[in-house]
Amino acid sequence: MAGATTSQASLLLAKQLRDLMKNPVDGFSAGLVDDSNVFEWQVTIIGPPDTLYDGGYFNAIMTFPANYPNSPPTVRFTSEMWHPNVYPDGRVCISILHPPGEDPNGYELASERWTPVHTVESIVVSIISMLSSPNDESPANIDAAVSYNILKAPWPFG
Repeated sequence: MAGATTSQASLLLAKQLRDLMKNPVDGFSAGLVDDSNVFEWQVTIIGPPDTLYDGGYFNAIMTFPANYPNSPPTVRFTSEMWHPNVYPDGRVCISILHPPGEDPNGYELASERWTPVHTVESIVVSIISMLSSPNDESPANIDAAVSYNILKAPWPFG
């Protein structure tokens, strides 16, 4: 049965790749790291306007499990990324990349977590949104969250 799951996942990922090639989305590009492996993608995100990331190009690797879309991929920036929702090793921490079901830590609703309706496009669009609006209430990088909160705090001397 695992082979059938892997086959279904590879067909779905190949379709999502074709769709993105046919209809590119502003703000990012995506493709396979190696044409023989549909489970590992290279993504380049253009920093969203009016953010600290404006104009930057940020590379990431998306790694999909054999049972995709039933389980989420992992996303790891390979470019340096200082952000409250990115671990120091580059792993992205957003709700939709967390396994489906109840959050054992109680921070997220089950409806905010992974569901099989997500696509490569919806994942990357969510990451772009995260770059624009960090969630500093449950940071993956505490130091980046402290820096972010200092930057967004009102200036006390003016």
